[in-house]
Amino acid sequence: MNNIISWSAEDEAIIATNTDATECKRCAVELGYWKDEYISYFAKHVDRKAPEINRGYYARVKAMEMFIHQFLERCGTKCQIINLGCGFDTLYWRLKDTTQAVSNFIELDFPSVTSKKCHIIKRNKQLLEKICKEGINGEVVIRSGDLHSDGYHLLGCDLRCLEEVRRKLQAAGATAEAPALLLAECVLVYLRPEAALALLRHLAAAFPRCVLLLYEQCNLSDRFGEVMLRNLSARGCPLAGAEHCREPAAQAERLVSLGFDAARSWDMETVWRSFPEDERSRVDALEMLDERELLLQLNTHYALTVATRGELFADLDLAG
Repeated sequence: MNNIISWSAEDEAIIATNTDATECKRCAVELGYWKDEYISYFAKHVDRKAPEINRGYYARVKAMEMFIHQFLERCGTKCQIINLGCGFDTLYWRLKDTTQAVSNFIELDFPSVTSKKCHIIKRNKQLLEKICKEGINGEVVIRSGDLHSDGYHLLGCDLRCLEEVRRKLQAAGATAEAPALLLAECVLVYLRPEAALALLRHLAAAFPRCVLLLYEQCNLSDRFGEVMLRNLSARGCPLAGAEHCREPAAQAERLVSLGFDAARSWDMETVWRSFPEDERSRVDALEMLDERELLLQLNTHYALTVATRGELFADLDLAG
């Protein structure tokens, strides 16, 4: 059976969302929302984004970090992180600058994305050096859009093809024995429902001790959600999985039905309100926000869902 899927205009539009997200992150970083010394390698010049966009990305990045740290507190660094639809995410390098660099870090995305990321890494010493320290005698192998070292793997992969995902994860040294943190930010929602369900079911079965952090749209059945869907369709990248973007509780129930032991989900307004008051005050002071209602609407149409397998991660929560 031939599992090769040709890239369509819709695929290219989805790939372009990585550029948008990277530029939004750089804008927020430049304004002081959070620190990221590496984002500038992946987005050179950006126009200023609307304050509600900057706030939204801040909440997303900080919420992911909150649970990443909880995961690492429980299992230490003898673990693996698998970033699905990684785009130009800089988490690997940010963790390398802390005491929380993990044993194996695996990133998967469309081959055109990983090829560009490989090129950027190869031509920037500050990025490549941190990967070289993981290699055997500093060896880093870059070939056909894939990058391999001992502790970091960047692989071109079509997430719609489960056989290819399995093969790539095996090549990257993913193992059922080590605790796994699975990251999926605005990626599975672009897959056809049957492909997303098959992938999630496989991940739950493959990693008996794992945490899945899933960030994507929710509550899309109201008027604001309908506008979001129309805008995405107009850009050529409709949400193939929109039918699963229901209220957060339903998203959690879906993951349990696919093999995870437990799952909890919160809209991003709830996530924002869980942050320490002094941190929220700091962020509020960065920019004047005229459209508070618009920010509230955005926050209630995105959700963070945390699904777990294994007793080690049973108590993960917003409170940290």
